[in-house]
Amino acid sequence: MTSKITIDPVTRVEGHGKVTVHLDAEGAVQDAFFHIVEFRGFERFVQGRPYWEAPVLVQRLCGICPVSHHLAAAKAIDQIVGIDPEDLSSTATKLRRLLHYGQVLQSHALHFFYLASPDLLFGFDAPPEKRNVAAVAVEHKELATRGILMRKFGQEVIRAIAGKKIHGIAAVPGGVHKTFTLQERDYFLQENDTPSIDTLIQWAQETVNFIKSYHDKHYQWLDTFARYPSGHLGLVGPAGELELYHGRLRAIDANGNKTLNDIPNNAYIKYFAEGVAKWSYMKFPYLKHLGLRDGWNRVGPLARLNVCDSIPTPLAHKEWVEFRNYTNGKPNNSTMHSHWARLIEILYCAEVIKVLLEDDAVLGDDLLREGPRRPEGIGIIEAPRGTLIHHYQVDEKGMITKCNLIVSTTHNNEPMNRAVRWVAQNVLNKQPRITEAMLNEVEVAIRAYDPCLSCATHALGKMPLHLEVFDHEGNLLDERYRN
Repeated sequence: MTSKITIDPVTRVEGHGKVTVHLDAEGAVQDAFFHIVEFRGFERFVQGRPYWEAPVLVQRLCGICPVSHHLAAAKAIDQIVGIDPEDLSSTATKLRRLLHYGQVLQSHALHFFYLASPDLLFGFDAPPEKRNVAAVAVEHKELATRGILMRKFGQEVIRAIAGKKIHGIAAVPGGVHKTFTLQERDYFLQENDTPSIDTLIQWAQETVNFIKSYHDKHYQWLDTFARYPSGHLGLVGPAGELELYHGRLRAIDANGNKTLNDIPNNAYIKYFAEGVAKWSYMKFPYLKHLGLRDGWNRVGPLARLNVCDSIPTPLAHKEWVEFRNYTNGKPNNSTMHSHWARLIEILYCAEVIKVLLEDDAVLGDDLLREGPRRPEGIGIIEAPRGTLIHHYQVDEKGMITKCNLIVSTTHNNEPMNRAVRWVAQNVLNKQPRITEAMLNEVEVAIRAYDPCLSCATHALGKMPLHLEVFDHEGNLLDERYRN
């Protein structure tokens, strides 16, 4: 006989999920699961739509990272109209990159400053009403203000290129539909109601210094909390450098050995499979040659900094060297170091945005290319949360007949479940009383991955927690609600 603790829903993440922890008669943890309880069905209902609608339709998966779905789909549809990434015009490529790096920057800022920082600044056991960005703004005003303005900068980049901050349209089959004007470009090079790009780079550096200082004071729990060995997956450039828009797929194991050696995007189907579990609507991707048990990988900032050989911008590269030296060049398997990695990527994005803004190619008018039609297209991109795969097949009329999406959080399904089990076994095991702070530790482990559980927006003020504790005979011992 077992009893069960339920956390439903998990808060301060995008989307809705729940956690169940199963205990035996002595209160020892037998197992723990992170359940995804929503079903969206995008792979099915885009079927029968014309291929050129895909980049617009699929961005409705998410209100936080719609640009990532927009561009991954666009890269796949490019192939259907006969255009590979290297065939796009320089203007189209750089405008898409500028859009993408603005997206990653704003999403990372949202996660760290709004969702994750309350746990770091106030602690697991702070009152629930204090663990939010409003409290951060009161007690850490400069940090919160910078976070808000950094996110605004990224959103303004998106608005300038795509027309709207959320669900705009920039990419079309074979390119982009509009260029960047001189006035739009100069807005980001100067101080306005958003910081200039130079100020943003300075703030990003100072935020990285903040997290390093925080690590110096709290390394004992940051290094060990929800730490477990895993594989890591991400895109890399031709020289193995960090690459967020287009590269080759590389995976390593927990010791740094390559398990996927820089394969081209179009070969992903040969190497990846997806497992299923009856207790979750989210699949479990894995490398076929390693199998379901051993072939899973983390994705996202921590994984990307583990798999790459360098970062192609000077300031972020310097921080990456220090990050890698912390684990003596070995893969970093500490879940809470994801925040450190995420802030290094913010600095990297800011540096890349500056380079792109100063490149007159973004002002060009060579926007569209077209080649011979193909029946299939695959687009892979590094979304803020990790490797994102869009795969489409079309018929002779251009209608989508098959769609396969492997979303970043799907890759992280097994890693998040491992993190939940770690907390359950190390924090909740055989406890005479389960406190709210203990339950928050489960959520902290999940939040480190910045999951987008349903690829839907997060609704502030509508996140009740209903917790039920049962004994091994199924009797309800305690029940609590958090509103």
